[in-house]
Amino acid sequence: MRSRYTAFVQKRVDYLLETWHPDTRPAELDMEGSPAWVSLQILDSTGQGNRGVVHFRAVYRIGDGWGYLEEHSDFVREEGRWYYLSGETEEGQLKPGRNDRCPCGSGKKFKACCR
Repeated sequence: MRSRYTAFVQKRVDYLLETWHPDTRPAELDMEGSPAWVSLQILDSTGQGNRGVVHFRAVYRIGDGWGYLEEHSDFVREEGRWYYLSGETEEGQLKPGRNDRCPCGSGKKFKACCR
């Protein structure tokens, strides 16, 4: 999951398509208009045999604010390699409080960072 997140940040369409299972992979992937991703948090992961699920939240900048994409991603392992199958997503606006950590990942409080 972390490698796919990094590929989204770096807009590496080739890697994203390579790690997407052929049964569910789109013919092409357009990264135009992709958000400016700033952080990834793995909330949970489970696996049994050659199946796995990763629950994550990825944060991105939208203008002067912040948004998030939260997903339960299904993965399958074939011939020793994990492939993304599909996911259930939810998106929303992130509204950090003054004393919350800044979503940019700096470790500073929001009021002293990107506010």
